Amino acid sequence: MSGMYDLLAGAGVGLVSGLTSGFMGTSPGGGLVIFSVLLLGAEQHVAQGTSLITQIPPTGLAGVRRYWQNGNRSPLSWIVWIGIGFLIGGAGGGYAAAAVSDVVLQWTYVAYLVALIALLILRRDRKDGGSGTGERDQLPWLPLLLIGGLAGFSSGFMGIGGGLAITVGLAAGLRVPQHQAQLVSLIFSVVPTNVPAAWIYWSKGLMVGWPAILGIVAGLWIGTDLGARAANGVSKVALRRSMIGLVALMAIYMSYKALS
Repeated sequence: MSGMYDLLAGAGVGLVSGLTSGFMGTSPGGGLVIFSVLLLGAEQHVAQGTSLITQIPPTGLAGVRRYWQNGNRSPLSWIVWIGIGFLIGGAGGGYAAAAVSDVVLQWTYVAYLVALIALLILRRDRKDGGSGTGERDQLPWLPLLLIGGLAGFSSGFMGIGGGLAITVGLAAGLRVPQHQAQLVSLIFSVVPTNVPAAWIYWSKGLMVGWPAILGIVAGLWIGTDLGARAANGVSKVALRRSMIGLVALMAIYMSYKALS
């Protein structure tokens, strides 16, 4: 009976996290961490390890396809440079997380989310000219590498996948259009760049049981597709406001957990 409950609870965690991932164009890690704590009763380190391990399968593939079918594209050079930074930052974040307490991780998570909210509120859209798309494809490699490093470190240290950092870094920092930034973020839920960080948690046994893991993966497959379908039917302003609201709720909940 316990195994069936874990399977169903895991499916619920994966479905909700997948919906937010597909709609917001971020990796599902933020939802996975919070709902693993809420529905599965996992401690912070275990929730983070579970989040990273369940993101190794390409559960965001359906979401990527939906964004691609709606005309959004991602230059290969962006993926390469962000990916290199992600691999380096992910390993460092994983080792750093193992050395601190749950409370430190929770308050770091809150600070990270508040910073992302500020960037989303303050960002200004780039005014496109006639060849705007071509110019956006020529982003310099160093900012892309730094975005990847931050995303990777946040992934390893907080177990959240790093998608929020990629989306906000591209959209707010480099003024990439919102839907295109979300496509790039979702691509990193397909490419297993979080393997180094996930292995660190795995080696320390920081994960929930296999029934819950299988349920989460199944829920992510379905939820990400449904969320991406919904996202491509709304404006970029609505997407940004939705992301601000979601991140704010995450920050409030994690503040509550840190204080309790």
